[in-house]
Amino acid sequence: MATRMRWLLKARPADYLLAMTVASASIPVIGKQLEPLGAATAMGVWGYRHMPDFLAATAKSWLTPGIGEIRRQERDRTHAVSAAALRGIVPAKDLEVDWPAPERTPPLWRTIEHRRSIFRTSVRYGSHPSQLLDVWRRKDLPAEPAPVLLFVPGGAWVHGSRMLQGYALMAHLVEMGWVCLSIDYRVAPHHRWPRHITDVKTAIAWARANVDKFGGDRRFVAVAGCSAGGHLAALAGLTADDPEFEAELPEGSDTSVDAVVGIYGRYDWEDRSTVERARFVDFLERVVVGRKISRHPEIFRQASPIARVHRDAPPFLVIHGTGDTVIPVAQARSFVERLREVSRSVVSYVELPGAGHAFDMVDGARTGSMATAIGLFLNQIHRNRTLAGAKEVI
Repeated sequence: MATRMRWLLKARPADYLLAMTVASASIPVIGKQLEPLGAATAMGVWGYRHMPDFLAATAKSWLTPGIGEIRRQERDRTHAVSAAALRGIVPAKDLEVDWPAPERTPPLWRTIEHRRSIFRTSVRYGSHPSQLLDVWRRKDLPAEPAPVLLFVPGGAWVHGSRMLQGYALMAHLVEMGWVCLSIDYRVAPHHRWPRHITDVKTAIAWARANVDKFGGDRRFVAVAGCSAGGHLAALAGLTADDPEFEAELPEGSDTSVDAVVGIYGRYDWEDRSTVERARFVDFLERVVVGRKISRHPEIFRQASPIARVHRDAPPFLVIHGTGDTVIPVAQARSFVERLREVSRSVVSYVELPGAGHAFDMVDGARTGSMATAIGLFLNQIHRNRTLAGAKEVI
């Protein structure tokens, strides 16, 4: 009762709205149809907190003298920056690939074309209604098992739909002979943390046990994600077989991954050193976690990939844009620095000049290069893993 009274005294209008939408979702019969109201309210809370930074950055970009030429120069450096980040990891001859030409139209305009790579839709990877995935693969996939990428969409932990996100990347990997799995997962405010990461781990365990039915290699599963999905992918890669996040999984489930690709992800849930980071933690407390960091610091620390880095971490590729106003590039830089200090595995970092948040959905000038760079990185990690396995057999 005391806790409820404190909440009533300190709650803001947004908190009351969220509570009302969550309560309405529990109404018999019609409750399920009302769940989207909670997601819309939560997304509104998120947007309200980021609007000042977004408007300030937009105004600055419009008013900066010569901004058009600056943007052109930044876009022209995309290929060089991507190749430089992979040098020393990917053989030089592989980096001589013909990088795709910049496109003027947003990648979203090619949605119908990309969706032709979907082989099977709405496959269940768990018992909850939200635990669905799409299988992306070529119809003429060779008999030899193909490496697998599991893609985690973003959406501020309040939207976890596989629709539209990651299409350009997965279509590119499918052309290269990969099998891709794009997942839905449970989201706040109806499903509080850690349901999100539990679902991602459930999907990984499903892939390890079942992806061979679709031509995938259960021995090589990588994970990638954008924004909140980048956070979940990184956390999954760093917490293999961690019982804290796997209470709902069958005993003996394999949740390890062979590589991680984080694309404009959020890697720190604890830091409140800037106004933007303080607003973000407040959003987590009120919408995603439902707990205060001052009273439950361990929850936020366990959910922070930067705090979970260890020497046996899998290979990482981190991609971020310097023009990201939603998740500042400093997040990626700090995370990469920590990985390079501690991990024994390969760590590659692509910092795209001028690229903003969700560039892979709206920026045709950079998306092709991003997909190419990720393909080169993952192919090399898979090649290294295959060679290492062959040596062990010998």
